[in-house]
Amino acid sequence: MTVEEMKRKKHEKGYSYAQIASLSGIPLGTVQKVFSGETEHPRYSTLQALEQVLKDQEESRVCDSAAYSYQNISQKMQGEYTIEDYFAIPDRIHVELIDGVLYEKESPAFVHQKIAGEIYRQIANYIIDNNDKYEAAIAPVDVQLDGDEKTIVQPDILILCDAEKIIKGRVFGAPDFVVEIISPETKRKDYFKKLEKYENAGVREYWILDPFKKQLLVFFFEKDIYAQIHDLMHPVPIQIYEGKLQIDFDNILKWCSEFV
Repeated sequence: MTVEEMKRKKHEKGYSYAQIASLSGIPLGTVQKVFSGETEHPRYSTLQALEQVLKDQEESRVCDSAAYSYQNISQKMQGEYTIEDYFAIPDRIHVELIDGVLYEKESPAFVHQKIAGEIYRQIANYIIDNNDKYEAAIAPVDVQLDGDEKTIVQPDILILCDAEKIIKGRVFGAPDFVVEIISPETKRKDYFKKLEKYENAGVREYWILDPFKKQLLVFFFEKDIYAQIHDLMHPVPIQIYEGKLQIDFDNILKWCSEFV
């Protein structure tokens, strides 16, 4: 749907800018700029959120995941799945969708969540203490990484510099910072598949924490130094914060022994 078509739909439905902002989760100022033409090239995720609000009821039903039964999903080939299929899967089945391929996920171990929670706690405390405008989250949060219909991932931890990417409870587009804590089941995906996806999607910094090796691999895609290895013996700086925020691994290092 083009912006001109959205304007027509807005007029037909009698929506105010405030109503559209409330229903879409897009800030009021952004909505006004899109419809006035002040923003010449709106983000794809912004247009998609606005379009969902302005679609006719019949049009919306076509995109409703409830129209897709779980039985129909099983008949598709890997590589053909979309986010509609993803949302039709029962909540008790944990999956990620990458380039149309569904990857089943095991429920994380208790110690996995304890480590993720500790890293998130340090990040969240920094954000609160410094009145920082960034947003942080811990899994499970759906991330529509490429802003398309073929990929939704759930990073263990993420940081967003642009809060406008949070639309209807999901993240549209690439986070700026991502942490994945590997397990034997996710090792290959985290080291290879997600590494490629995150870099290509525009993630600026990617951490892979291997609790079995007690090792952290840091990829900061904006610099010439492609990867750094840390042994968790010392605090590790988050590069998107220019080193002002450092993660301490003292407790995490102790908990890593629980993976053995």
